[in-house]
Amino acid sequence: MQGRPVDSYPALAPEAGRGSVRRITVAGEEVLSRPCREVTEFGTPGLSALIDDMFLTMHVADGAGLAANQVGVDLRLFVYDCPDDDGIRHVGHIVNPVLDLPAPGSRRLVDDFEGCLSVPGATMPVPRTDRAVVSGLDKDGNALRIEGTGYFARCLQHETDHLFGHTYLDRLSKRDRKDALRQMADRQEDVHAQRAAKAALLGS
Repeated sequence: MQGRPVDSYPALAPEAGRGSVRRITVAGEEVLSRPCREVTEFGTPGLSALIDDMFLTMHVADGAGLAANQVGVDLRLFVYDCPDDDGIRHVGHIVNPVLDLPAPGSRRLVDDFEGCLSVPGATMPVPRTDRAVVSGLDKDGNALRIEGTGYFARCLQHETDHLFGHTYLDRLSKRDRKDALRQMADRQEDVHAQRAAKAALLGS
């Protein structure tokens, strides 16, 4: 498993403190609808800078997770800063993740509301398993295995979906998808204004 429990952790992850805010792509943009490329070079300044930028961009947008294609980069990578249902905060990144879900007989599907930074202002119920494991690498090429339950499991599944070119809209019925896009059209201007205001407060 990645990481170890700590007694306290800063509200702004250290990576975010080094990063710059990037524009978040919006549903309908081509980069969100194609599978991302595997990362093949590790330990590079460019990869570290991308992760730092993604952490700050996620923080400014009040997100729990962010995939690289959500900042216009089609690489298999996501970052997260997400609580589980017990209130335990999980912070990290994973490169080239592979999702492992419980076997059908042992899994429990939970239908709960889900949002997406690339579908600003919209939330819809989406069924996800209540447990998920993701295996992959860190930015230096070291092996990682991350297990999540509850809301964090939802986050891991949501972000892995992005790397295959899917948003949660693809898991909705036509009627619910239309409803989500209507919500986005009504609210995205306010959401973008809130993100810009938070970025300005941070001087980013």
